[in-house]
Amino acid sequence: QVQLVESGGGLVQAGDSLRLSCAVSGRTFSGDRMGWFRRAPGKEREFVAAIAWGFGPSVYADSVKGRFTISRDNAKNTVTLQMSSLKPEDTAVYSCAAGTPRSMSNSDEYAYWGQGTQVTVSS
Repeated sequence: QVQLVESGGGLVQAGDSLRLSCAVSGRTFSGDRMGWFRRAPGKEREFVAAIAWGFGPSVYADSVKGRFTISRDNAKNTVTLQMSSLKPEDTAVYSCAAGTPRSMSNSDEYAYWGQGTQVTVSS
């Protein structure tokens, strides 16, 4: 059984930092990639960052590059999204996803999803 649970969301001010975590159960069956996506009210889901459980570079959306960092802890089966210099436009529900996508930024290619955690950035 595969289950993804996000945590760490909250309300912060512009310029602040926040760390999101995703705990993965049944990682053996979840695939070899993990991604973070977000969806703002009235907008479509967009890619944020992705990482492989094995070796390889992380992938970031241009909008968060230099501000967000994705990391993993294979022993704990967790993936973290460290967010800094947050902007109001970062406000969204952030979800983690697992699978074996051909393209790490394509949400349609991930098989498993968490319920999401709300991040609100005030100006």
